Amino acid sequence: MPRLEFFFDISSPWTFLAFHRLEAFADEAGAEIVWKPFLLGGVFNKVNPSVYQRRDNPIPAKDAYYKKDMADWALYEGLKLISPSVFPLNSVRAMRGCFFAIHQGKLPAYARGCFEAYWQKDQDISKPEALAPIAVAAGLDEGAFLAALNDDAIKQRLFDATDEAIARGVFGSPTFFLNGDDMYFGNDRLELIRAAIKRG
Repeated sequence: MPRLEFFFDISSPWTFLAFHRLEAFADEAGAEIVWKPFLLGGVFNKVNPSVYQRRDNPIPAKDAYYKKDMADWALYEGLKLISPSVFPLNSVRAMRGCFFAIHQGKLPAYARGCFEAYWQKDQDISKPEALAPIAVAAGLDEGAFLAALNDDAIKQRLFDATDEAIARGVFGSPTFFLNGDDMYFGNDRLELIRAAIKRG
């Protein structure tokens, strides 16, 4: 079975677009998804500071097309996608929660709840009080979930995952690795991954 690692951070709208269809894609392609939460801000700080430079010095024509492109993708997928009032998002707690959800076998439901809360309902999911009902809706115990957000071992897992992403050449989210070292970046690369699986 092809192994598809999905490096993701909930703070990225392109990642929401990819996540929205990833499970159906994997089922159709006969691939196993390996969920790889990481901290996008940590990657930007270390290897891709150009993101911050672009925010400080925007190119109007490029930004206009960026918004159109995202709207086109959302329309194509039939997905509501807003511009959150809190942006950029501090996703540290949400991403720590992903590791707890993985351990409990609830990652897809939890991540979906986080994506929808932030990118559709304009909720500030940097706050534990916003994350708690998402966790409960995903079938997680509220008390255990909230404790996990401050657990040193889970904090370290997020640091380690971010370091792994950087070591493997990740510079943004979403990033996919097919069968170990075949890397693809971006929401629009699933067709290329499908073709690679068929060739394999």
